[in-house]
Amino acid sequence: MVYTVKQLADLAGVSVRTLHYYDEIGLLPPARGSANGYRYYGEADILVLQQILFYKELGLGLDEIGAVLQQPGFDVVHALEEHRGALAQRLGRLRRLMQTVDRTIAHLKGETHMDAKGLFEGFSEAEEARYTAEAEALWGESVRESSRKWKAYTPAKKAQIMAEGKAVYEDLIDLLDSPPASAVVQAVIGRWHQHLRYFFEPSTAVLRGLANGYKDSPDFRATFDKMEPRLAPFMRQAIEVYCGKLEAN
Repeated sequence: MVYTVKQLADLAGVSVRTLHYYDEIGLLPPARGSANGYRYYGEADILVLQQILFYKELGLGLDEIGAVLQQPGFDVVHALEEHRGALAQRLGRLRRLMQTVDRTIAHLKGETHMDAKGLFEGFSEAEEARYTAEAEALWGESVRESSRKWKAYTPAKKAQIMAEGKAVYEDLIDLLDSPPASAVVQAVIGRWHQHLRYFFEPSTAVLRGLANGYKDSPDFRATFDKMEPRLAPFMRQAIEVYCGKLEAN
């Protein structure tokens, strides 16, 4: 059985525009064409699209997905087994977080009592330690300084800082259709840079490292994708422009 672009888009829950784009960049060209100009996709194409969507779910960019799919000897079954393992790990953590949310709601409604430790179940200290170790390997003393400064803030100051950071990301999401180099976008990136100073004084190397981490690290990318899937790659472009201007001055 073969599918038109519209049929496959409806089947997979993606837009026709997305399939056209995948065709343009060579990620998923249709296997068949016709004299009337219609594109047709076969079963092999459907499996490739499934792989693309799985890898996107795991935080890979389209260029990275293309490189994986084009590897010699790419094995769909092996890839699916890896996807299943990664999704199982994520599902387990999400289940723990959902249980924590449910218990917290019950606690706030007065239905049950929950101690302070219970409020943070599902937020793995082991994972946090691993993320911190990875960050220290990249930026060393900057991360340790960040931890010290954050612990020194009052609860009210922490709430203010978090609100300012949230506003920066919300404003960037509103500007996703603007050029990353535009003055209005660069002004918000300037606010993001200033916001980082609550934690440490970042060099342009650190700014670029964060930008790459937002897009390429599965853990960072998952957080940003919850806000808006286009935000991380957009920020990387905008931050690169911003750093270039800083270095030119």
